[in-house]
Amino acid sequence: MDATLSYLDQLIGAGLLIPTGVDGLYGRSGTFEDVICRFEALVTAEGGRDNPEVIRFPPAMTRRQLETSGYMKSFPQLAGTVHSFCGGDHDHMELLAALDSGEDWTKGQEPTDIALTPAACYPIYPMVAAQGPLPPEGRLFDVQSYCFRHEPSADPARMQLFRMREYVRLGTAEQVQAFRAGWIKRAEGIIGALRLPYDVVPANDPFFGRAGKMMKVNQRDQGLKLEMVIPVANPQPTACLSFNYHQDHFAGTWGVQLADGGPGHTACVGFGLERIALALFKHHGFDPRDWPTDVRGLLWG
Repeated sequence: MDATLSYLDQLIGAGLLIPTGVDGLYGRSGTFEDVICRFEALVTAEGGRDNPEVIRFPPAMTRRQLETSGYMKSFPQLAGTVHSFCGGDHDHMELLAALDSGEDWTKGQEPTDIALTPAACYPIYPMVAAQGPLPPEGRLFDVQSYCFRHEPSADPARMQLFRMREYVRLGTAEQVQAFRAGWIKRAEGIIGALRLPYDVVPANDPFFGRAGKMMKVNQRDQGLKLEMVIPVANPQPTACLSFNYHQDHFAGTWGVQLADGGPGHTACVGFGLERIALALFKHHGFDPRDWPTDVRGLLWG
């Protein structure tokens, strides 16, 4: 049996994931959620030492922000927008008739001003830009959000709706690069203490189209994206954490300025919470009560 399907079947059989009939869309059991909660507490304890500004956005942003961010230029295949019924009585009757006959009832849906958030950090940049220049020490944020990417898959580690916990640093190039380098070491300490095998490797985002091929090469060559990969469901390890240096891309897009008026730089470290939980179940078993004593002590105290 395919290894990916086998692990998914095991997760469902153990009651950890609840299928919905759509690949990449699952319910999570109380045990699954408890593991995520305990892991996030570790992340909070580590990252909280830096006194970040804590922000929690809903799993949506304005469609205008998505357009301005450039996401549709680079990742149109992953984006999701919110459409709603905006018609009158006659349109409603047509909708009901389509439902009754099993036809496509979504033709009358119209786009709203809301898009689904593709990455937890995206709403931060326009918010910061609107608040004025950065202080000399820059700014640091702790964000978490459900995110959406349209890539249905039978791989349980490739969900369409998933949670991302991020620390986002804005400041000078030196400040944000030091932040990223420091968080690689800190993440290695956390994941190593959880007894998960890992490697930190150069990576690239799934840029779309012909121009995307060059962007992938440039991103790898400049070392702008690093990923911590852990074996989960596939023969190839899965990216469970990412360490991204955006240079002044988002600052240029939104107008984030340093105290001296120059363009700010940004970087983020992102934890894929469902993927890390899946990795823990993969390597330690489906019942946390049977996990190694030191791992249980770290997560449950």
